[in-house]
Amino acid sequence: MKRICVFTGSSPGARPEYAEAARRFGRALVSRGLELVYGGGSVGLMGVVADTVLNNGGKVHGVIPRMLYDKEVGHDGCTELHIVDTMHDRKAMMADLSDGFVALPGGMGTLEEIFEVLTWAQLGMHRKPAAIYNESGYYDGLIAFLNHAVEERFLREMHKNLAFIGADPDVILDHFADYKPSDTPKWIDRTQT
Repeated sequence: MKRICVFTGSSPGARPEYAEAARRFGRALVSRGLELVYGGGSVGLMGVVADTVLNNGGKVHGVIPRMLYDKEVGHDGCTELHIVDTMHDRKAMMADLSDGFVALPGGMGTLEEIFEVLTWAQLGMHRKPAAIYNESGYYDGLIAFLNHAVEERFLREMHKNLAFIGADPDVILDHFADYKPSDTPKWIDRTQT
């Protein structure tokens, strides 16, 4: 494992704990010799995690669409900054560059990104680990929803568990180091309607 992709907000959020979680995660990456892949922004939690990795001697690979870079949110201090045409290009490149994925607190974009890679894992399109960093209970409602989806038979328990839940960077990264992908098929009741 060489590079970890972080999905997180372009806002700092309402609590200082979120920025501290981004700093903790950035320091944990550097302490393990792991490089950061992220959305290339200089603002919000995106900027915090990138700056933390850079300030601690780590490498940062940003991927940002031109439309966002042109609005002056691109992080020019990245070790490597890829400017791409579309959001789809961004997500594809981030996935290709990464060996695992983590969602720190964020909004719709963060959720969309982590759920896309979880869906890809569920469908067998990649065999990389993914985690949700549940700082200060930020994702408790999402976790409850995932449990509800299992109860209502729209999601297998094993596929719910593709999203490892943790609030400690070292626990998450230890999980990644020990990760063994599953070959459970996606469908629960293919024959029933």
